[in-house]
Amino acid sequence: MIRCRVYTVFVFFFSLLTVKGQEVPLPLHIPEGHPRLLTTDREKGRLLRQVKDQKWAAEVLTGIRNRIDPYLDSVKVQPDWLFSRLMMYWKSKATQVYINGGVYAKADGEAPVPTVRFGSSRGVGSPFNRPALADIIPYMDDTKGVYFRNSSKSEAPLTWVEQSQASGGSIESVNEEIMKLAKDAAFLYWLTDDQAYARLAFGVMDTYLTGMYYRTEPIDLNHGHAQTLVGMTTFEVIQERILNELAYTYDFLYNYVDHVHAAKKIIYESALKKCIDLSLKNGVPHNNWNLHKSKFILKIAMVLGKDKDYADGKGQEYYINAILNKTGARHWSLPHFMAYGYDKETGIWNESPGYAQSVAHELTQFIRDYDNTFNQNLLPYIPVMYKAVKALPQYQFPNGLTTAFGDSYYGLMNLAPLTDMIRLTQKYKEREHEVLYTKMYKLFQTDTEKETLQSPGLPAQITSFFTDKPLVLDKKIAKGELTDYVTPIFYSPNLSWFVQRNKFDSKANGMMISQYASLGNHMHANGLAMELYGKGYVLGAESGIGSTYFEKPYLEYYSQFPAHNTVMVDGISKYPEMLSTHGFNLLGCYPKPEQKTGYYTGITYSDMYFLEPESQSDQNRLMSIVNTGPTTGYYLDIFRSKKQHGGEKYHDYFYHNLGQELKITAVDGRSMELKPSDEMGFAGGHLFALDYMWDKQSAKTDQDYEATWKMSFADSSKVYMNLWMKGYKDREIFSIKAPAVKSYRKEYKLPYDFYHDPYLTIAARQHGEAWKHPFVAIYEPTIEKEGKSIISIQSLAVENVPADFVGLYVESKGGRRDYIFSSVAPNEVKYLDKTVKGTYGLISEQGDDFTLFLGNGYKIAANEFGIVSAEKTNVVLERKGGRYFYSSDQPINLTYQNKTIQLKASDYIQIEL
Repeated sequence: MIRCRVYTVFVFFFSLLTVKGQEVPLPLHIPEGHPRLLTTDREKGRLLRQVKDQKWAAEVLTGIRNRIDPYLDSVKVQPDWLFSRLMMYWKSKATQVYINGGVYAKADGEAPVPTVRFGSSRGVGSPFNRPALADIIPYMDDTKGVYFRNSSKSEAPLTWVEQSQASGGSIESVNEEIMKLAKDAAFLYWLTDDQAYARLAFGVMDTYLTGMYYRTEPIDLNHGHAQTLVGMTTFEVIQERILNELAYTYDFLYNYVDHVHAAKKIIYESALKKCIDLSLKNGVPHNNWNLHKSKFILKIAMVLGKDKDYADGKGQEYYINAILNKTGARHWSLPHFMAYGYDKETGIWNESPGYAQSVAHELTQFIRDYDNTFNQNLLPYIPVMYKAVKALPQYQFPNGLTTAFGDSYYGLMNLAPLTDMIRLTQKYKEREHEVLYTKMYKLFQTDTEKETLQSPGLPAQITSFFTDKPLVLDKKIAKGELTDYVTPIFYSPNLSWFVQRNKFDSKANGMMISQYASLGNHMHANGLAMELYGKGYVLGAESGIGSTYFEKPYLEYYSQFPAHNTVMVDGISKYPEMLSTHGFNLLGCYPKPEQKTGYYTGITYSDMYFLEPESQSDQNRLMSIVNTGPTTGYYLDIFRSKKQHGGEKYHDYFYHNLGQELKITAVDGRSMELKPSDEMGFAGGHLFALDYMWDKQSAKTDQDYEATWKMSFADSSKVYMNLWMKGYKDREIFSIKAPAVKSYRKEYKLPYDFYHDPYLTIAARQHGEAWKHPFVAIYEPTIEKEGKSIISIQSLAVENVPADFVGLYVESKGGRRDYIFSSVAPNEVKYLDKTVKGTYGLISEQGDDFTLFLGNGYKIAANEFGIVSAEKTNVVLERKGGRYFYSSDQPINLTYQNKTIQLKASDYIQIEL
């Protein structure tokens, strides 16, 4: 018989029961005794030996002691030093809190003891910030408000300020910081039996939970939406992070409480239950809130007694079942919540990338913590997690930064879900999955040479001994290849997100387009927008969040059309940001989404339709990556836009790019003679966002024009984005200084103060419709020592073509010539010896070599070769070094030298002609 730390009974078919809608079985044997969240008394001896024998464990414990012992010294001199600095209603002892929406209003009622103070506002920043613990007035409670620092003045003096004016989250952060110290002290008491640690932890926990026992649910005086979100101490139940610290503190301190203050256990547990009852009652179920609440509820539930121990019958089993299996109005069961948010085919979560990575992390952490206590694996009941973790690398640009549309930042992929999955699959002997995630981890985590990953890297936190202990990797498993996890095309319909990549395993020369509309949560009103990568940087970057969700910079600019690389109609394009339902329709692409082999590597493309709802406009965006050499290539962007019922004033194409300099010229290098303009602004009934931009200069032209962004480095190297745009009648080009890019965190290293300097932007305005006069652009990222590979770009003069037709001739170094054809209408277009009938055609020639590429079309012909398909298809015919290669989605007829042969649909293969 195998002896486990927690005796848990599993039914025989546990791993087989994955039927949709089934309930997750609860562990039949709940752990007895305390602590139980992270460890048990039986494990104390092992941990003490580990600290003695293993350097990393000794360092972690030393770090915890170094953090808590100075406070222990203060408490020895003054017993109330720490708990007296809690944010409480010390004098008023208020029981009832009132809010006005997202702002604190007042508190009244009187309890027999001090009660827990509520927060100031819902995420609104202000100059009044909390002081360090040592600077907090003990027992601070005054009708003047709170004694905080005024950061708007030099030296940030302490001053009394109305509670509602304090920076959002600052009051709660004080209590959270103090409770974290109590948690450390409680752990040290359990480990060392030193009563001094127990007294420190108990003073904080007793004061807080006794005060919470007498508090009631806050009331929104507006009777509005805020009432459905509020927690006991803060405006959003998902911000009740202190519940984590309370659970750990109570768990490690339980035996001390039971010995010296047993009568108070019912008060503490009633207070804890009050908090998680409100968490189940309030909140938003259809996004990450559901998960964040479940984390807090689970930890509290784990330290409670059984259902039978409480008069209301609500104990550990009740609350665990509530988060695993019960779905209510504002809280969904775990399987329900995951079925709603995850695309089971792609593994992508339906929120912006930053939130999606966070959800993956929080979920694997939740599964890990649950298993740590109950020895019960939840993965078989939520199998989409296997795919969700595997899909995380798809968010990456070639430099390793993740895409940042919506409410996101550029940053490295979070590897924590991988480590959690490795631990779980090792424990449950899921060898295939262990190999998969280990290969991924070794690819993206470079410091994996040692069998055991030890310090540095393990923080001085209690969890480092348990759930975050050193990861042991199988030395026999080699690191994976990037192409195992990242594909040239990736499409997730539930997020309306599409990626094209070329040479993506090269940071310096890789190319990538990230396109998105607004489907899901934490999305912006951005239309059919895109990011562009080049030469090691996300150059055509997202603008970012800008501020908190409740402040004007976010609401009026950063979340709106002009802050994105998109097209706005009549200055009014807008729809709800945050939770949005405006996705694109994917009309065609090459290669197939997630195709890893059997495709032509020289070209990718996408063709998308978007309905801009505010102006009722049809928008079509065709984007392509064209590979012209080992280190060179360009992006093609054709954006068509028109109102369904006509009468438009203008369509504005916005593009923002990193750099300290922006230069706009005619194609021959002549100045555009831009002049100051106030035509692009709020005046006239347009978006407020336009007034956030400044130094606007414009010129009208019907000629082709160019723009160049230059980013200069201290070593004199330079990165450029070179843009060519086709001119049309009634076209006006703007040079703009836009609000600073905030999608990169301020600590990110760029060669200029991007976080404060203007984001250099162009806007191409087409007066009237932009369907027959579309925005046609070619982008080429370059570095100075290599220079541009494109020599010239010209429009094709073609007669008898659809009104929306675009034809281009691109000449590059090395004698390469590209002929580009694009048309929404499926009419046949002829130019010289070249014929195309389809959405997108590209015919490239270089010496005796050529490529015929047809995207979503019926016919393409050149160089005495012709291809015809009865159905729309993506087809490639390449001649390279005298050999022929071919791929097609549909059967085709190929004609050459007066011969016609039939070819079946096929991946990219060599053929004999």
